[in-house]
Amino acid sequence: MAEPDVTADAFLGGHVTVFQTKKGFRAGTDSVLLAAALDAEQTGEACEFGCGAGGALFPAAWRLKKANFTGLEADPLMLDLARRGLAENGFGERVQLLQQDIAQIPRDWENRFDIAFSNPPFFEAGKITAPGEGRERAYLESVPLKDWIGAMLFTLKPKGRFVMIHRASELARILAAIERRTGEITVMPVRSWPGADAKRVIVKARKGLRSGPMRLLAGIDIYESKGGPRTALMEEISRSGGALDW
Repeated sequence: MAEPDVTADAFLGGHVTVFQTKKGFRAGTDSVLLAAALDAEQTGEACEFGCGAGGALFPAAWRLKKANFTGLEADPLMLDLARRGLAENGFGERVQLLQQDIAQIPRDWENRFDIAFSNPPFFEAGKITAPGEGRERAYLESVPLKDWIGAMLFTLKPKGRFVMIHRASELARILAAIERRTGEITVMPVRSWPGADAKRVIVKARKGLRSGPMRLLAGIDIYESKGGPRTALMEEISRSGGALDW
């Protein structure tokens, strides 16, 4: 039975369990979208930078059954919750968790992973009101975004796949960090409902390829209308591990 301050939350219609604190950051839509952005047929070694309690890592591992996963997390509390989730979900040796500061990636990790994916902290310190207790690491950049992205690209093998979800307002910063080092850049806008401004973007790219033209897709909607039910796509992603078509 879950402790009073921790909940056992069902993701992907109950296929995956994530243990999270009742207060503080709680994984949700962004995490399952990040997992859905990965190719289910991908093989090799995948790494999530800042895996938290496993809100994206575990759905990704459930979807990509031919890949092995490493989750990096600096926060000891989040890491403990992720370890509990790892035992609960029974991924065995396919998933490992490491306590790791993104600013101090080991030099011998260069060209190590086939996939690097992340839902990094969204805000620069000092630019928003201080978040509530337990949310600081998840919301505020402790590592500048360009350095976070740099660490991801450093660990990727040539032609490795970079995938990130972030605020739409930060798209320029993301592109500035990846455009000279990647190719096949594709941007998926994410709107709350049809006609709304995109609040999120999912960006994917391949390390070391020629830059070429960037693809800006039509994007997806979370809800059918303002205040309405979730779209069929979001229902499929959230309840059965469906994938983004891109």
